Order: sequence, then structure tokens, then C-alpha cells
Amino acid sequence: MILILDFGSQYTQLIARKIRSLRVYAEIVPFNTPLEKIQKESPAGIILSGGPASVMDKGAPGIHSKIFDLGLPVLGICYGMQLMAHVFGGKVKRSNTREYGMAEMTVNAPDPLFSGIPDSSIVWMSHGDSVKTLPPGFKELAGSRDCAFLAMRHETKPLYGVQFHPEVHHSFPGIGILKNFVKKICREKGDWRMSAFVERTLRELKERARDRRVLCGISGGVDSTVLAVLLRRAIGSQIKSVFIDNGVLRKDEARTVLDRFKKLRIPVRFIDASDRFLTQLKGVRHPEKKRRIIGREFVRMFLSELGERDLLAQGTLYPDVIESLSVRGPSATIKTHHNRVKEILKLEKEGRLVEPLKELFKDEVRELGKELGLPDEVLWRQPFPGPGLAVRIIGEVTRERLAILREADAILIEEMKTANLYKKIWQTFCVLLPIQSVGVMGDERTYENVAAIRAVESVDGMTADWVRLDPRLLARISSRIINEVRGINRVVYDISSKPPGTIEWE
Repeated sequence: MILILDFGSQYTQLIARKIRSLRVYAEIVPFNTPLEKIQKESPAGIILSGGPASVMDKGAPGIHSKIFDLGLPVLGICYGMQLMAHVFGGKVKRSNTREYGMAEMTVNAPDPLFSGIPDSSIVWMSHGDSVKTLPPGFKELAGSRDCAFLAMRHETKPLYGVQFHPEVHHSFPGIGILKNFVKKICREKGDWRMSAFVERTLRELKERARDRRVLCGISGGVDSTVLAVLLRRAIGSQIKSVFIDNGVLRKDEARTVLDRFKKLRIPVRFIDASDRFLTQLKGVRHPEKKRRIIGREFVRMFLSELGERDLLAQGTLYPDVIESLSVRGPSATIKTHHNRVKEILKLEKEGRLVEPLKELFKDEVRELGKELGLPDEVLWRQPFPGPGLAVRIIGEVTRERLAILREADAILIEEMKTANLYKKIWQTFCVLLPIQSVGVMGDERTYENVAAIRAVESVDGMTADWVRLDPRLLARISSRIINEVRGINRVVYDISSKPPGTIEWE
């Protein structure tokens, strides 16, 4: 397998995901993992991730220099390259021009790392520091207009560094570079399968649960459904599934979820807590406060169902973890998430939290669900945020505004399915804006709400681009929403990408 030392990059798990897509197992460990433990793992190669720190900062994350003496191939990415250069005596300085986003890479020397890679290609940059002087014994492999040493390698050892992020989808030769490192340099065969993950996870779940009950919160999405099926297979009747209607679900969602789990033969305890959640949200406008309220109420309700010896299972994915707090390295917080609040973290410290999917991305969970035999209607259900429609209503959440958004969103999803686009697009949804606009309907002046449509394509949810929908489809969606949803007289289309925006508006 390939071992990834995490220095806190938002993209660290993308490295593992891309390598696993090559059918090679990859595992992430903290940057300060003891050398003895690394040797015990017997990896075929090591990758040093990027990170937000500077090697010039006091207390910056470091590495045991003997890692480079193990005889293993090592690839440093961004901060990992700078750290490698620093350890070997090179000079790292603040760049005159910081590079964020696309850059044109020119390959200057032949090497197995760039086998089959064009001499000129587009890569994704995200750095403020760069290597200004190569360490003794290293040579340049590639450069760009603003970065002389975009890639380097040791002249006699299999030690490599790249300043860009090959793991990011927008680095067009990125998967080829990772494939070359893993298969040509580390000589991995590529025979790992998702079935191996299933077997290992079932064993671990049985071992964790033993004779204890496991409380599983479900939403009907692919993540929690896959989790429930895994638990059911591993521990049978020891699972207790709970579905809470928080009042901010989509149209007919509660009924759809309950019917689906009935078909899967998994018993579910249903709790209608709409009034409780909407009362707490009354008058609240700030998105983070809405997230905290919903997260807190979820936790309180689930904890009230949790017995003294029970374990709590969650369908947390890696983007939820990496964007909400630092779990391994010194990564930056992007947003709060209801799966990562203090009460949940307390259970984690007590060894009572079960999160078997937290190393996976959405596409990997879908692959896992397919391995488990789940139907397409579950596998291809688009992501839906934990706080639900509360973060798709900009401003205060009221029953009236929820009813308006539900109807508009239902029309949008229906049209996307009719156009055979629902499965092809990462996420499609409506947002109700906190403004009203003047309109003319039936020869009368109206002053009603504005709805925004959001449709994005993505591979893993970490980066996303807006979808260029057919104008005729947009016109049909707009016409139907305005004509069929009382309270909306204008529809706009969001053409922002992530970054700099996020997929959700709040």
C-alpha cells in the first residue's frame, strides 16, 4: 500500500481517493507518526501531503529525516516538496507571486514520473512559498512562468517533489503523474478492490460492537443508507435505526425514506420533531447559527435514544471531517458540521463513536453501495446537507418560506430527471433568496420572492464547477416555478464555482 503523511492539506484525502481509484490501497496517517510504525506498515511508497504551514515558521510540522533513508520512493506535494527541500539543505522562500488556481507546467527533463505526460499541461497551484534553491543532489524536472522549480527529484534516490497538486481534479495530468509514481516507481500492481474494504469493515464493526447496541441515525441519503446496511449485515438486530424529521426536509421526503427502508427490511424508529426544530430556528438568520441549532437539537435527540453502553454510528464522510476541523494535521476550518460537535467528539474520545465511512468520498460510497447491492434510486440520490432546507433559505426559516422552496425544488428535480440529467450532475437544488422583486402576472403588479437555481458538477465535492445547462431547459424550469409556485416571480441561475464559492449557499 501507499502511506500518506498528512500535513493538514484540505486535499489530503483526494490523494488517497485518486490512488484507490488505481486499485491500489492508500492510507492516511498523521505527519508525526513514529518511524517505527511507518516501517511496520511496510508501505511500497510514501507521499507527503500539502499543508497550510510554512517550513520557515517556528513550530512548523516536520518529519523524521530517516524516512528518506528507508529506501522507499517518496513524493512530496506542495508543502511536502518544500519540507523535503528544507531537510536536504535547499532554500524555501516566500514567493514574489503567490499562485492559486491554474498554471501552465513545462516538463524540462525526462523521468518516469512524467512518463506519457505532455511537455506542456495545466496544473492546480495553491501556495505562498516555493523552493528557490534546489538541495544538493537534486535536479529540476519541471517549471512554470512564476515557479522555476515546479518539480524535482534526487539524482540517485527515488525522492520526488511537486509544487502543484496532482490530486486535484483540475490538474489535468494529475492522475497520470500519481499513476506513474504508484505503478512505475513504487511498482504497485493495482489489485485492491472495494470488496476488500467491505470485508475489513464488517470484521471491524463486529469487533467494535460485540454485545452492544449501535444507534444509527439515518437520513435516507446514500451515506446513512450504506452505513445502515453495513451495520445490519455486521451485527443484525443489535442496530437501532432512528429517523428524525427536523421540519426542513424536501417535499414528501419522510414518507419516501420510510418506504425505502421498509424495502431494505431495516426497522426504523420515526420521530416527527418538526415543531421542535422550527421553534428553535424562529428569528434566526445567520447560517452558522442555524447549523449549530440544528446540530445541537439532533445531538440532543439522538443522545436521548442512546443507552449507557450503546455506540453511536454516523455516516460521516471525509469532506465533512476535513472542512469542519483538524482531525490529523493542522488543517483549517471551513464550516461547522452537525456530525462534529463537542458532544459527538466526547463520544469519540470515549470510544463510543462508529464512523466506518469517514475515510471515503461520495463516489467511493456509491461504489461501496453498489458492492452491497443497493438500488440505483439510493446510490444516485444527490447529496443533501444535514441542516436541510434551512441552509437553502437565506435568512429566517419559516413554514411559509419552506413550503415555497419545497415546491420550487420539487419542480427543479422533476425537470432534471425528465431531462436525464439528475444522475449525471453532482448536485441540483433551489435556494430561496431574502429579497423580493417586482413582477407582472395577469396584468397586475407583483412583489414576490426570488429563487436561485444551483447545478454543479464535481468528482468528490472538494472542488466543483457550475453546469452549463441548456437555455431551453432553464427557461422551462423558470416558467414552471413562476407559474406553479405561489410566492415566486423571478428565477436566477448561479454561475459560481468552488472555490471561491461553496456548493451550498450557506
